[in-house]
Amino acid sequence: MDTAEVILSVLVVVIIIVSLLSNVLVLICFLYNPEIRKQVPGLFNLNLTFCNLLLTVSNMPLTLVGLVSKAQPGGDGFCQIVGFLETFLSTNSMLSMAALSIDRWIAVVFPLRYHSKMRHKDAALVLGYTWVHSMSFSTVATCLSWVGYHRLYASCTLSNPRASSLTPFVIFTVFFHSFSFLLSFIVLCVTYLKVLKVARFHCKRIDVITMQTLVLLVDIHPSVRQRCLEEQKRRRQRATKKISTFIGTFMICFAPYVITRIVELFPAVPINPHWGIVSKCLAYSKAACDPFVYSLLRHQYRKTCTDIINRLLKRSSLNASGRGHENQVNSIPTAE
Repeated sequence: MDTAEVILSVLVVVIIIVSLLSNVLVLICFLYNPEIRKQVPGLFNLNLTFCNLLLTVSNMPLTLVGLVSKAQPGGDGFCQIVGFLETFLSTNSMLSMAALSIDRWIAVVFPLRYHSKMRHKDAALVLGYTWVHSMSFSTVATCLSWVGYHRLYASCTLSNPRASSLTPFVIFTVFFHSFSFLLSFIVLCVTYLKVLKVARFHCKRIDVITMQTLVLLVDIHPSVRQRCLEEQKRRRQRATKKISTFIGTFMICFAPYVITRIVELFPAVPINPHWGIVSKCLAYSKAACDPFVYSLLRHQYRKTCTDIINRLLKRSSLNASGRGHENQVNSIPTAE
């Protein structure tokens, strides 16, 4: 292994560890907090976490094995199963992000009708569609033997070893990425930009009220006035940062891999093998980013994590004090 391959192997290990720990933590928060389970977005987050966890334990380690050994991990049948999972889980996670954006759009644009438009039954229907959508592409690719070990990505993924079926494979690949990556990206942009538009409108209304209040309070201290103006600026930037994070992480993680898969369809264009692994690592890194982007940085999840830690520490301190008291009792000499 050269230096670049060693660095990429370490990167895959880091992604596996971060993705596993962060997604397990989201799952623990979901099971611990009944309020999170009652919310409709919690179902979308649960589905996204499930996909990320399964991708972390099934595909990422085998990519690491393929990168280190430079050979296919397991037999052809095993690799086809892993490739089926990779295609299904990556598509399902993209569509889950699109579903989360639609949920936020309804909540912000139609706040009074949100609970009637987005119920648990509606969320279950949306998730059912994501599963059927993902399963259809994965099943077609597996049945046509378009899933196998791909040396460029050191992974069991979409691959066409037969030159006779090149044209159908090209058509399928373009359709697959159009109805997974591109469709999700368009939904993310349309919904979150509408959310940003509404958020900016409300910020302007709040700013007008704040400025009118500051004008009326002529004897207000300059430092208080300055703090109010700074809070206005932070409020305007907060929504932009969040939406930029949602769309930006999606593009940074998935776009290089999808573009590489499309460029790969043109045999005349050479692709550096190290770049193939890098693009695959970027796609994998989305599974490590999602828990922070969609869950762990939110106040409700942070509070739940704090409650869990405090409960564990309290239980540990009680156990320690109990053992100390028992030792003291045992150390008291008995009268004979």
